[in-house]
Formats: sequence, C-alpha cells, structure tokens
Amino acid sequence: MTTTATPLALADVALRLRPGDHVAVATRELRRGTQVALPAADGGLVVTLPLTVPRGHKLAVRAAGAGEPVLKYGQSIGRATRDIAPGDHVHSHNLGMDDADRAYEFGTARVALPPAAVERTFRGYRRADGRWGTRNYIGIVTSVNCSASTARLIADQFRGRVLDAYPHVDGVVALTHDTGCGLVPTSDGAQVTRRTLRGYASHPNMAGLLVVGLGCEMLPVDGLLDGLALAPGTPVRRLVIQETGGIRATVRAGVAAIEEMLPAIDALRREEAPASALVLGLNCGGSDGYSGITANPALGRASDLLVAQGGTSVLAETPEVFGAEHLLLRRAVSREVGQRLLDRLDWWKGYTAAGGGTMDNNPSPGNKAGGLTTILEKSLGAVAKAGTAELVAVKEYAEPVTERGLVFMDTPGYDPVSVTGIVAGGATVVVFTTGRGSVLGCKPSPSIKVATNTETYERMREDMDLDAGRIVTGTATVEEIGEELFERVLAVASGEQTVSEELDLGSDEFVPWQLGAVT
Repeated sequence: MTTTATPLALADVALRLRPGDHVAVATRELRRGTQVALPAADGGLVVTLPLTVPRGHKLAVRAAGAGEPVLKYGQSIGRATRDIAPGDHVHSHNLGMDDADRAYEFGTARVALPPAAVERTFRGYRRADGRWGTRNYIGIVTSVNCSASTARLIADQFRGRVLDAYPHVDGVVALTHDTGCGLVPTSDGAQVTRRTLRGYASHPNMAGLLVVGLGCEMLPVDGLLDGLALAPGTPVRRLVIQETGGIRATVRAGVAAIEEMLPAIDALRREEAPASALVLGLNCGGSDGYSGITANPALGRASDLLVAQGGTSVLAETPEVFGAEHLLLRRAVSREVGQRLLDRLDWWKGYTAAGGGTMDNNPSPGNKAGGLTTILEKSLGAVAKAGTAELVAVKEYAEPVTERGLVFMDTPGYDPVSVTGIVAGGATVVVFTTGRGSVLGCKPSPSIKVATNTETYERMREDMDLDAGRIVTGTATVEEIGEELFERVLAVASGEQTVSEELDLGSDEFVPWQLGAVT
C-alpha cells in the first residue's frame, strides 16, 4: 500500500455537509493509501485509506459500530452492517437500510417566504381562460394505442422546414401511448390515463388540439373531450379512424385540419406576463453523490425565488421522498396536507409489496455507481429540490395543480412517467437535474437540464443547459447557481430554446403511468 508524502486536509478533498455527519463526499478520486487529515473536532487524526473512494462517494470521518445509524445531511442514511472506521469507503458493502420509525410533526417548521421586492416577468402566450403558456404547440392527443401510428403519420407531415412559414408555432406534437383499451373504464388505471390525456389536451402550451381515436376503445375520443376545460377559442378537431375511412383517409383529414389551424395560431404573440403565472416542474434522474449538494439545492433556491413571486413549483417522485417525508411534513400548511402525503406513501408500500418489492429497492445501479447507497440518502438529496417553502397541497398523479406555492404530486420515480404527470398537471417549464447524464425532453413544456458535476457537463455539453458542479469546484455558491437557474427559467419561459428542444426531443417521453389489470 502506498501512502501520500503529506496528508491531505479533509476540506481539500471532500465535503462534509453537517458538523455531526459520519461521512463526507469525495470531491475527487481518493486512491487506496492516500492519507487524509481529519479536523480537530474529530480528533485531528490522520487516516490512511484502506480502499479507493471514487469521486462522489462517501468517506467515513467518524466511527460507526455495526447496527448504528450513519449520518449525512444531519439525518440517518442507513445503518452500518459492520464496524466502520474513519477513512473507510462507506457504500453498499458496509451500509444498509435503516427501518427505524421516524417522528412525524405537522407544520412545525413552516417558513412563509416573504414576497419578492421586485415583481419579475416573462414573455408568454395569454390564453383566453387567464392562464399563460410558454410555448405555442398544436397537440395530437390519441385516445388509444391503436391510433398512435396514425397520429405520428399526421405529425410527420409537419416536421422539417414545412413550418418555416409559421415561425410562431413551436411544432405539431403527437402524444402516443400504450393503452386506452383493455381497461375497466371505472378503474384507477383508466381514470389515471384519462386524467393524463385530458391534462395534456387542455395544457396552456397547447394552442390547438386534434384528438384521434380508433372508434371501439374503452376511452373514446368523446370521453376525452366531454367537459374538458379548454380556453375559449382553442381550435379543436376530432377524428375517429373507423368513421373517417381508415388510416390514409384519417391522415389526410388530420393534415387538413392542422393546416386550417396554423394561420390563427401563428398570429398569436408573446406578451409580458407576471412570473407568478409560471408552474415549474421539479424533477431529477440519473442522480449521483453530488445531486443533493449541488443541482438539487440550487433548484430549491430557484423554486423559492419563484414561490416568492407568487408562482408554483411541483415536486414529485413519491418513492424518492421515502425516508425524507418527515422533512416535508414539518413544512405542511395543515395536518390534512401532511396526512395526504403519508397516505400516498402508505399506498406505495402496498403497491411495491404487491409487486414483490419494497420501498428500498431504489437506488438504481447507476445511482449506486455515482455514490448513492440507500433510498434514504437518495431521498434526502431529492427533497432539496423543494427549497424551503411551505407545502401547500398534495396532488394525485396528473391532477390539475391550481394552488400557488410548493405542491407535491404523487408520481413514480421513473423519469418519463414522473415528468408526464407533472406536465399533465400544468407545469409550463420543467427543470431536470442529473448527475449521470439524462437526455429527457417533455413536449409541450421545455426541459432545462442541469448537471450536478462539471465532469458530466463537459462530457455531455451538447445535452446540458447548466453546470451546477461549479458549487463543488468553489467557483459558485448554491445561491448563485439557484439565482442563475431562476433567470434561465424566465428566459426559457420567454422563448429561449433548451438543448432538448434544439434536438426536437419530448414526444417519445410522453409516458402515462399505467395502473391496473389489462383485460
């Protein structure tokens, strides 16, 4: 085993997030044999690393006996499965789940954010119902998978330069999916699918709508349109393949219907709008050991800035707040709101058990390679996206978000399914943080992708919008990146393209959550 000539100070090679934490996060690879000098508060020891600690992984700075909780963020991220000594690499080989009950308090840490001193604005599309869009799309919504190919054939006629004559139309997006039939119409699964499709159909980023069905499905076209809260004046057309004469006839009719819509939609112009009109979706994927200390807390700062403007932020991914729910409950505006979150977590425990799993099956292999060990650690980092605002409401999947402030939506942790629910609920901009490197888009809402570390940002520069790794390198603070991100949200809401939009991503990532039996 080799040793370093001069011990490295802990602060130069790792980040310790709270004074009492057992672990610090390595900011560079620390090879086996490296000597690290711990702070005086931890005895001033010089430890020799018995194993290599990869960048983003955890280095023990305090001892923990087998069975004892291991702290990070000042919270338990699991229990030691064997004795851990200072200098050890802390990961799956010596850290397991902590199943101890957590103390739940409702509303004990509520902090009402003071209103912003200066009202900020963006340039958006005013809809006749008072809402504001950030994009001007024509949507093709399919009632059933059987009409998916037809919808794509229609949308394909408007790809490339054909829309150059309509510069104020962002595109024609076909929203296709794998269900719509074989479901009991009154079942939870059918209701979730219907709610999702209706959320997209009535989304403020949709300036025109074409609904395409087959004709014999359990979720028919008229069932999607009946009572739908569309902005007055929104052009809407319906096509049923069996009634229209088959695929070719339906494609011709669909193209003609959209061509008829284009001049009026292109005539719409952006106007000055208050930032309070924005609904911001908060999501993360491909998380790593830096997610909870760079991009996520920076996004939390941006979220707080928007909430202070009177706007709305939507946190989601219920399985990825498990173990950190007690922190959100303390910020709930009422016991009823907090209990709704607990009810959704209880539902998830039963749902995962029925599938032969448990809530601690997460993190994914990629998360673990990036330094995350348990769902507790992942969740504590994930909730940082929610900033410090009060939790004003808890919504079911794809349920319309009408409140102002921080809202939680019950979604799976799988990125496309989660973001689909958030957008269906009304998010007009999405910020997506990633450590490993996600490439998600989410039409009709723009997706701003934030890298948690500079290495990922540089390696995938053409797919990332912002580098939050500067927080680790010391060239920016969480607050500075958060404010930069808030400004980026306003710019993107005003029409600035994101990298996913430049690549025309976002149609295939429309993935409604599928629940229930298929008959």
